[in-house]
Amino acid sequence: MGYHTFDAEKADRLERPAARYRWVSAEEVIGALTAERADREATTVADLGSGTGFYADAVAPHVETVYGVDVQAEMHAFYREKGVPENVELVESDVATLPFEDGELDAAFSTMTYHEFASDAAVAELARVLRSDGRLALFDWSAAGDGEHGPSTDERFDAGDAAAALEATGFEVLLASERTETFAVIARAP
Repeated sequence: MGYHTFDAEKADRLERPAARYRWVSAEEVIGALTAERADREATTVADLGSGTGFYADAVAPHVETVYGVDVQAEMHAFYREKGVPENVELVESDVATLPFEDGELDAAFSTMTYHEFASDAAVAELARVLRSDGRLALFDWSAAGDGEHGPSTDERFDAGDAAAALEATGFEVLLASERTETFAVIARAP
């Protein structure tokens, strides 16, 4: 679907921990990606819709490589000016056409951007680039929310919508939960 992207001229608003962590904590993201670590460690991770790198910065110390994927060059410019960790590589791409090899990623995550790229093509592309059993963690504004924060509710999905889209492509949904204004879906790639 992908209604719009975040206004790059307001990128500095994405760097406010109190506002960002109110909806999704760094620990939630890291935990979703590193669960079952003893089994197979997530070393190559993509941040889908990475923007200014706020969450990529939090994940970077816990993995070998983070690909900061964003369709907006302006967001990458902001991130470069802010300072990109050595193990973060910036990739300008739409989620539906990722420049990765089949199974190249151990995990991927999206914080408040699923509504921007949600489509059958994007979900199929994620199934292609994630290794078998790789983790996908989606945190986004929920259609079940009141719309007071984030995009309007008609531009959102709920946890059930996201889970159904993933299951239709062969993902195994491990968690689908509605929270205050947001949802979390964690899945294992086919």
